[in-house]
Amino acid sequence: MLPTPSTSHVCFDNVYEPAEDSYLLLDTLSNAHEVAFLTKRFDKNTPPPIVLEVGTGSGVVLAFVTAQSENIFGRRDVITLGTDINSFACRATAKTVETASKENASTSGIFSDTIIGDLTSPLRNNSVDVLIFNPPYVPTEELPDTSNQEHYNKLSSSTSTSTDAFERDSHLLALSYAGGHDGMETTNRLIDNLPSILRNKSGVAYILLCAQNKPDEVKTRIHAWGNGWTAEKVGDSGKKGGWEKLQILRIWQNLETG
Repeated sequence: MLPTPSTSHVCFDNVYEPAEDSYLLLDTLSNAHEVAFLTKRFDKNTPPPIVLEVGTGSGVVLAFVTAQSENIFGRRDVITLGTDINSFACRATAKTVETASKENASTSGIFSDTIIGDLTSPLRNNSVDVLIFNPPYVPTEELPDTSNQEHYNKLSSSTSTSTDAFERDSHLLALSYAGGHDGMETTNRLIDNLPSILRNKSGVAYILLCAQNKPDEVKTRIHAWGNGWTAEKVGDSGKKGGWEKLQILRIWQNLETG
């Protein structure tokens, strides 16, 4: 059992706190099946893989992948980075990753940075080898209004009024769970961009979904892209019923058929 990175330094008033979905990603990425897949796909004869987590929150997932690079990829030259629209999450992530990397120096990869930005917008196309996304998947009537996002990101806890702080924190937390129609509005934007952002032929994405996100429809949609595009369930939360049942899809191009 690989150690879970500490997030004791994170203020969860405005950053998503690790929960069942976060830990399912950790378990999936480090299970024997995925380790075998990743070590084969990114063997030591390939360039150092670039791993991006979109929407890092506390940074627990990115910290785990970075700190356990040797155990997950079989190599320590893995380069990791993250994006989040929430500036507080970006700062929390940097601290989480740096701490975990120091505590696991013998197995850690190379942490690059966390970038404030919407999904993959800060990155160039065809630049990501492994993309990880724990999206806002809860079905809601609408998505949070991000027109004042820059204001919220700059609103200091030490100088803001209690009313301003409450409004900011409520907004930032809503970004982490409110997924709009079927909980898929943000996830659909990310999925639509996968063929562009992932490195040609070798790029892989891990995306978490709940039952109400209609994962079977997502898989069918990705298979319809052709060119070897494949989506397969590689992790789930067990026999739990209802829309809260979680699963993780691995999305990639099958090199044998693509």
